[in-house]
Amino acid sequence: MSEIEQAKKVIEEEIKENPIILYMKGSKLMPQCGFSARVVQILNRLEIPYVTRNVLEDDNLRQAIKEFSDWPTIPQLYIGGEFIGGCDIIMDLQEQGELEKIVGTVLKSDLSDT
Repeated sequence: MSEIEQAKKVIEEEIKENPIILYMKGSKLMPQCGFSARVVQILNRLEIPYVTRNVLEDDNLRQAIKEFSDWPTIPQLYIGGEFIGGCDIIMDLQEQGELEKIVGTVLKSDLSDT
C-alpha cells in the first residue's frame, strides 16, 4: 500500500472518530494561510468544538486529503463524516445560517448517543 493510500486510511478513521474535523494549513492557534484562518474564525465564533490536522506537517496527508475528497484546495471541513467544503463554501453556509444547522444536527446526535 502506498503512503498516500495509508494516509487516506488514516483520514477515513479521523473523520469517523471526530464529529467535526478541519484539514488546514497550520493549527487553530496559528493558521498558516488566510483561507484556513477564515474557517477557524467562523468555527471559533460559533463556539463549535472541532479538531484540526495540519497538512503542512505531512506531504502525504496533504495530497491524500485532496484525493480523498476529490477537492483540490485546503482547508477542508468534515462534519458528521461528510465533506462540507472549503473556505468559500463554509463562509456561504455561515452567512446563510446553514452551518449552525449542520453542526447542530451532528452535535445533538452525538450527545444523544452517549
